[in-house]
Amino acid sequence: MTETRETYDVGGSDLERAFLTHWRALAPDAPQPVREHCFARELGRRWRWDFCWPPQMVALELEGGTWSAGRHVRGRGFRGDCEKQNAATPLGWRVLRVTSDMLADDPVGIVGMVLDALGGRRCLS
Repeated sequence: MTETRETYDVGGSDLERAFLTHWRALAPDAPQPVREHCFARELGRRWRWDFCWPPQMVALELEGGTWSAGRHVRGRGFRGDCEKQNAATPLGWRVLRVTSDMLADDPVGIVGMVLDALGGRRCLS
């Protein structure tokens, strides 16, 4: 069984909540993402995506702390993220990575990028 957290769960980081707010406002008719979807069990791993769309095999990783030496930009954390993404690629996942400033600077562009990965940009609200 796949473990996920439903998108209506308001938990998560400020960055995750910000993405969901933009997603719901700009792409209300698009498929809703799944939070914290566990993948790669067949490899003996329990990695999770911040958000994903399993039928389309699209994952979105939100990278916080990029300007404050957060986990994702320090040695061990960065290596772990690389291992996770490298393992996901042969499994068929397409992974999009977005920093907090990317989302803040261009939420329409970020939502459009995800829509493109899902199979075609739709007119954004």
